[in-house]
Parts: sequence; C-alpha cells; structure tokens
Amino acid sequence: MDPSAKRNLGRTGVGLTQLGLGAVPLGDLYVKLSDQDATHTMDAAWQAGVRYFDTSPWYGRGQSEHRVGRFLYERPRDQFVLSTKVGRVLRRPLRPGPFDTGMWKSGLHFDHAFDYSYDGVMRSFEDSLQRLGINSVDLLLIHDIDFWHHKTEAKVGAYLAQLFTGGWRALAELRDQGAIKGIGAGINELGMIPRFLDLFDIDFFLVAMRHTLLEQEMLDAEFPRCADRGVGIVIGGVYNSGILATGAVPGAYYNYAPAGAEIMERVKRIEGVCRGHGVPLAAAALQFPLGHPIVASVIPGSNSAAQAKQNADAVSHAIPGDFWAELKHKGLLRADAPVPV
Repeated sequence: MDPSAKRNLGRTGVGLTQLGLGAVPLGDLYVKLSDQDATHTMDAAWQAGVRYFDTSPWYGRGQSEHRVGRFLYERPRDQFVLSTKVGRVLRRPLRPGPFDTGMWKSGLHFDHAFDYSYDGVMRSFEDSLQRLGINSVDLLLIHDIDFWHHKTEAKVGAYLAQLFTGGWRALAELRDQGAIKGIGAGINELGMIPRFLDLFDIDFFLVAMRHTLLEQEMLDAEFPRCADRGVGIVIGGVYNSGILATGAVPGAYYNYAPAGAEIMERVKRIEGVCRGHGVPLAAAALQFPLGHPIVASVIPGSNSAAQAKQNADAVSHAIPGDFWAELKHKGLLRADAPVPV
C-alpha cells in the first residue's frame, strides 16, 4: 500500500492519506519529548507522504496542538488535512502549588473541564486555532463522551443532552459556514456509534482500538449503519495500545492494561502466521483496517522519527492474499472481515 494514497472520508469531500499521524504522543504521553523530537517525528511522517494530522486540546493539555501547529503552519495550507477536537476547555489552575499532569509525562500546566455546550464548543474551537497558530482546521471531532471516561449512564446521558441542546448547534453552524468540512466523534467502545447516529447528522467517527486484528465486533451492526448513512471511519489505536506493535512479549499492553493470557496466546498464533508469510506483525495490524471500504485512514501515534518511518514502511510492506486467508482459516480473523486487496 502507498501511505500517501488518498481515500475519501465518507460524505465530507475530504481526502485523507491512508496513513495519518495521531498526535497523542506529541502531548508527552508516558514519554517526555523535546520540541526537537516532536518536530523530527512530524518531519519523518511528512517525508513519508503523510498529510493527515489529528490532535486535541487534551493531548498534553495543549502541548500537542502547539507542536503540531508549529510544524504545519509553514507548510502550504492546501497540502495537509488537520483535525482537532472539542469537549474540553482548558483553563489556568485555580489553586497555586505543584501541578499533577496525570497520564502526561510532562505536557502543559492547564486544568480542563468537560463542556459540550454551545459556548464551550465555540471557545474550544477558537482556543485550538490560537494554540495551533493556524486559522482553520478541516475536521472537528466531539471528544470522549463515553463510559471509558464518564463511567455512568447518568453522566454519559447528561453530556449527550448538553451536546444535543447546545454544542451540536455550534458544530453545525461551523460546518454550514464552511469553517470546517466535517463533524466527527471519537469512539473508544462499542455501543456509542448508534447513540450518536440516532441523535446527530454526523459525518465520520474516529474509532480507537475497536477495529483491529484483535477486535472486529464493529462489523456486526455499527459499521453497516455507518455505511448506510455514508458515514466515514478513521481508525486509531490500531496496535491495541501496544501488543500488535511489540508482539506477545513479557509486559505487553492490550488496551492500556497488561495483556492477559488469552490475548497473549492469540497474538502468538498471529505472529506464527506472520512468520510463515514474511509479514511483520505491525504491517498486518496497520493494513488490516484499510480493507474495509468505509475506512479512510489509520492514524498510529509516533514518539520518534524512527517510529514514524517504521509505520510508513509497515503500510508499504506487500502482504499476500494467502496471509489473510490463513488467518481466517485458523479462526484468528473473522471470516466476514474485509481485508486489503
């Protein structure tokens, strides 16, 4: 596959490179990067043909947007696609003293508040443009209305209601004005896509960790509903947070937790098929989601130039059709799962 080849994102009219760059690591997720490291990472992706970049105010509490913007603002605006997110508003800490950056190894020292109201969405959008130093983004996503973050139906329902009665109007106005070309939602779990489709005229979803070599439940109902509506898909978390990049090594992570015995065994079996066909595990993981006709791009994160190049090489690696057939024959991939041709 050619990493720089473009696919249409649903009905948005936006063409995304098959390989994009997810900018979570540029917010210092688990590893502190220098600004130079971040620049080299993005430059390696750019040199490999990547022209789709996804970030968020939440990634490093503004750090990722600053870094992405500093790299992109000198590039011709018509040569790349940029997406960011709404749902959190950053603000100065209200109390003095040491700042807990949480999951971000460093990042910036700003508190955040969930806000899916009209004013909250508009403020988040304008703040993002300031941090990016770029006065437009192509795509805007609703971020983290799910049980992963909010735990209870009461909270998830309340935030969906706030979005329905306020924030959606802001997003629709921006789309109608041509300020953005598409509205998406980030999805981390099964069951949320139907709720969004029932409430909103949404253009696409960014699905993290839920359509991979290890998980294909989205094929049952959620992807068919998207296809019927002309809704596009971007895939994040293609490595299921680690194990499909590292393999079944001691300490491997699956969906942000240590991988259990069943997952470790399954990945070992997939690795065996990979060896038999001379296919790197990472190549299979990155290319598999692109077999589905509604998937426009995969956006793995990178925290170094070497990782960005490795991802591009993995997408470029030729995979024979017999490889996918053997995975299905051995029950390691659903028989009805679309695969790359």
